[in-house]
Amino acid sequence: MKKVLFVCVENSCRSQMAEAFAKISGQDSVDAYSSGSNPSGVVNPKAITSMQELGYDLSTHVSKALDKIPDIEYDLLVTMGCGDVCPSVKARQRVDWQIPDPKHMDKEAFAGIRDLIAEQVSKLVESP
Repeated sequence: MKKVLFVCVENSCRSQMAEAFAKISGQDSVDAYSSGSNPSGVVNPKAITSMQELGYDLSTHVSKALDKIPDIEYDLLVTMGCGDVCPSVKARQRVDWQIPDPKHMDKEAFAGIRDLIAEQVSKLVESP
């Protein structure tokens, strides 16, 4: 199992959706986690609604800090375009996806970001 950590500042939208898509499409090959450098403590209601449209219950997720994730070496650390470096996280590889923060976007634009995340996660799951 490839251990992947998705990180954004608040751990309320992008990283939460990425974790969800990794759990959906990579259930046999990816062990997915998400976290934030300054977590909001809640998952954004827009993210919950957006994922419900696809049949996934994101309300079961919890916004958490980097010190609340397993202290392991991750195969991949994915930051979501938020400028986080996460020096305390042990990871074999690091990548930044440069995904805009959808927090203040309307429903249609938010869904576009959700779909972009799904596409990126799908590529990650399919890669060796």
